Amino acid sequence: MTDFDEQGRPEPPMDGDELATLTGFLEFHRATLAWKTDGLTAEQLDRTTAKSSMTLGGMLKHLAYVEQQWFHTVLHDREPLEPWASVDWKADNDWDWHSAAQDTPEQLRALWQDEVGRARMAVAEALESGDLNQPAKRAPWRDGRVPSLRWILTHMVEEYARHNGHADLLRESIDGQTGE
Repeated sequence: MTDFDEQGRPEPPMDGDELATLTGFLEFHRATLAWKTDGLTAEQLDRTTAKSSMTLGGMLKHLAYVEQQWFHTVLHDREPLEPWASVDWKADNDWDWHSAAQDTPEQLRALWQDEVGRARMAVAEALESGDLNQPAKRAPWRDGRVPSLRWILTHMVEEYARHNGHADLLRESIDGQTGE
């Protein structure tokens, strides 16, 4: 049974095995991003703070891209799906961040939620035939290394933790909402 905190986020297990702990923290951070972006308008999702160009809408779209990139493309060596497949990344390496201003809050949340769902299925599929040590199926990096499923899950926890810190600052600048 999963416990939830006052924001409705699933608490990572205190006594779980490695997989339960990694996925528990990833789900906690996914729920944190959902909490930090919930109820905001398109204008609010496109707001920046200080000298940064980062927005909560851009963050939702970026993390949707990251979910697909690591779990669909790298882990399973599958071709990117839309909207990512047709992006000219050489023309705009930060397209995911920049293009979010053209999407509605509903489109951004749906895109992110769809990619999270696809990522969960990709992890379950990988675990049907291997464990956390299994290497990603995508061709090795230029230096010959191949990340394991364990590395990908850990990287995703780090990715969300870092961006959730940014989300805290952005949300506070929008409406004063604070919290871990």
